[in-house]
Amino acid sequence: MNGWSLEAWRGVVDTAPEGIVICDATAADCPAVYVNPAFSRMCGYPAAALLGNNLRMLQAADREQESLARLREALAKGEPARVMVRNYRPDGSLFWNETVIQPVRNGGGQLTHFIGYHRDASDRQKGAERAPAGLPSWLREDRLTGLHSRPYFEELLQRDWMLAQRDSHEIGLTLFDIDDLGAYNDKFDRSAGDACIRRVARVIGASYRRGGDLVGRWEGGTFAVLTQGEAAERATDYARIVSERVRALLMHHPSNGGGRYVTLSAGIASLVPPRTLPLEGLLKACRAALARAKKNGKDSIATAEAADFQ
Repeated sequence: MNGWSLEAWRGVVDTAPEGIVICDATAADCPAVYVNPAFSRMCGYPAAALLGNNLRMLQAADREQESLARLREALAKGEPARVMVRNYRPDGSLFWNETVIQPVRNGGGQLTHFIGYHRDASDRQKGAERAPAGLPSWLREDRLTGLHSRPYFEELLQRDWMLAQRDSHEIGLTLFDIDDLGAYNDKFDRSAGDACIRRVARVIGASYRRGGDLVGRWEGGTFAVLTQGEAAERATDYARIVSERVRALLMHHPSNGGGRYVTLSAGIASLVPPRTLPLEGLLKACRAALARAKKNGKDSIATAEAADFQ
């Protein structure tokens, strides 16, 4: 561990400002084997009451949460997940737990543990509930597509980028862009263009359903997808499938560079982020890859090159 002792590592996680829990993935009920003081303070339970138990105890009788179903699915598959869960303290008071789960594997690729990063999001949730209609909030959906809004997507992207840097795991960003959307609007009018955006959004949203995936509308006919633990090769495979599904919609587009139907171009940037690289480096590389895809004739996919991150 580059000279780090176990005691030094323990000191870091013990003093971390966010809750950290490590669970044993090899045991039947995935019990907690480590809980840091920040998590104990957040949930109100001492570590002794949590160790050896599944964290479902924090949901009390409130088990029918859609986010819990997504979390269970991700855990069963050994995949990352991000959920917002209603939890309850010993006195019965509710708090919203923003949870990011990362699987840990040994040298042989076998799943051994899950690390959970937890943050009390109750104040933000209350703020969202009090926000007047029409004002944006961190939890607001994009009104046209129902996907994550760009501000919310950027907030989660920033958080996941920092986690990927800290834990040295792969993170990927894909930007999809509808080819010649402006010409489509000119030909069929803006309302038809909005309908096109909604149909494409449904395809993209339905194509990324794993617990760690994030899909948002970036701007206009551009969509952003964040994936966890995916190399560029697999991200390219996913993007190719999405492009094929959009072509299969057979949405007529006579102005699409001589093509007949609506198509997508995609730029992909994927890496284990070094701690010295700012998030803007990922965004810059992804935009450069998308620009190459457009230059290659549209209806194309391009991946970021090393120079794009500079």
